[in-house]
Amino acid sequence: MKAAKVVVIAVGSVALLGLVAGFITWVVLSQRNEPAPDPPELLPLDWWKTCVLYQIYPRSFKDSDGDGIGDLKGIISELQHFVDAGVDAIWMSPIFESPMVDFGYDISNFYEIHYEYGTMEDFEELLEKAHELGLKVLLDFVPNHASNESEYFIKSEAREPGFEDFFVWADPLPDTENTGVRRPPSNWVSQFGGSAWEWSDIRQQYYLHQFAIQQVDFDFRNPAVKEEMYNILRFWLDKGADGFRLDALPYLIEADPADHEGRYPDDPLSGLAQFESHQLGYTIPLYTKDLIELYDVVYEWREFLDRYNEEHGGDTRVLFSEGYANVTMTMLYYGNEDGAIGAHFPFNFDFITDLSSESNARDFVYIILRWLTYMPYGGIPNWVFGNHDNNRMPTRFRHDMVDGLNSINMLLPGVAVTYQGEEIGMRDGYVSWEDTVDVEACNRGDPDTYHLYSRDPARTPFHWDNSTSAGFSTSERTWLPVAEDYQEINLAKQKEDARSHFKNYQDLIKLRKEPTISHGEYDIRALSDGTFYLVRSLPTHNTYVLLFNVSERRDTVELGRVPHLTLPATVEVSSVHSARLPGNQITGPQLTLEAGEVLVLLTQPI
Repeated sequence: MKAAKVVVIAVGSVALLGLVAGFITWVVLSQRNEPAPDPPELLPLDWWKTCVLYQIYPRSFKDSDGDGIGDLKGIISELQHFVDAGVDAIWMSPIFESPMVDFGYDISNFYEIHYEYGTMEDFEELLEKAHELGLKVLLDFVPNHASNESEYFIKSEAREPGFEDFFVWADPLPDTENTGVRRPPSNWVSQFGGSAWEWSDIRQQYYLHQFAIQQVDFDFRNPAVKEEMYNILRFWLDKGADGFRLDALPYLIEADPADHEGRYPDDPLSGLAQFESHQLGYTIPLYTKDLIELYDVVYEWREFLDRYNEEHGGDTRVLFSEGYANVTMTMLYYGNEDGAIGAHFPFNFDFITDLSSESNARDFVYIILRWLTYMPYGGIPNWVFGNHDNNRMPTRFRHDMVDGLNSINMLLPGVAVTYQGEEIGMRDGYVSWEDTVDVEACNRGDPDTYHLYSRDPARTPFHWDNSTSAGFSTSERTWLPVAEDYQEINLAKQKEDARSHFKNYQDLIKLRKEPTISHGEYDIRALSDGTFYLVRSLPTHNTYVLLFNVSERRDTVELGRVPHLTLPATVEVSSVHSARLPGNQITGPQLTLEAGEVLVLLTQPI
């Protein structure tokens, strides 16, 4: 009996195993015969949500008449450059009438073109030709202040009815120790050094200037000022502008004396011993920056623009906001929790303020994810690596990181912003004290320290070729000296070279047209202190993997740790100093990257 039971159990076990094996075989075979998943539905995206936005610094872009100063006709003559590069929209730093104390950010007439740049007819021609080429054109709107040569200020200083309170005016404080001596209304310090208050003999009051003395702060608690801002925006929208970059928004509103016993309150002292009372850093700008009231002004501008879009139709006109602030205050420019909608996006300066050549791969990942984490639901991210106010990208980081930084810019989700010259890896130019014209450097520095403050090195003329003045001008004398490296770093040469930053830039923008980049998911993580990956994936579409060694030494990483990376993978883009060429195969399982080397790999769909 025992033997029979054993036989029965054995037979039963074999039968059960057979059933299990058969089921597994059926599952495998059924999966093999499953039809491929349907591609995901790709919703159309508004033009600005994935655009490449290029900042032009007009004074340094292209000179058409040989006076050593860039102009609108120069921009018109080179519009094809943006088409060749793959750019979608251009934004021009201010082109309006100005005494040029701060090179256009001190506007004397918001309705006219500055004579050195051309005429209104030139601007209209630029708009027409840019639009014919499929390019959007954005203007730099400077609402915080106006030039002291503007009609607004002249009338306000004279107390002309309707303009008395166009700017922030205040009586002096009495000096209890020195009778008859005037004291400024508060201890506020200008961004360019010195008191933020300037005395007017004509009006017998102080006026506020958070930047240069010649840049007078509007009073945004005055409804007439707000209405005039709408008039200015409407004027340029009616001309055909596609939107605006909003300048210096954190300084739009200051403390209200009504909340502080009728006077402007002193900012608290920083306690930093290296600063004197006239130097930026002596105080903490508690009452002069990032006041919550300013966001309501931005939300009102967005309401105005949305109404304009609805009334006039056509492609969406946009507002992009500028403000150096902490991440919480920056995110309020998108809108607030109560449903108010702000700028289409605030510029993301984290790559400028929080990363440098000293940063490791984990720093890069953290800074990227911080923006994406804090950004409100439905917000569109953007990535900025340089502008006219900061050292150029290759100078702040390293020369061997140019392709890697441009790759990150182009392959992260959202909007990629390029500052003039980044597409060819332009570096800061040397500008001597004698040639320095930046008001911030002149006000805050001296022959020994000016370079700590000067923005001129990031504003030197664009390198078109290796001819006179780098092809920027026919004049040998330009408003700022041309950088000495223009014969090696210029657009014409990079178009001819077999491998170049510009050709990589073009290839990266082509990748942005892929659904995976425009619509796909992202995954980013550090593989080591030196190298991180960015994976962009979308079911049934190609997967792209970026690997970037940000360190100064060779780094070997395990590719098995990179999600969705199926080997072999094909090189799509590589640094100009990489030994790997587009089309090469990466077979793994390990990969060694040189210092600063980036690879963008094409692999199978997920």
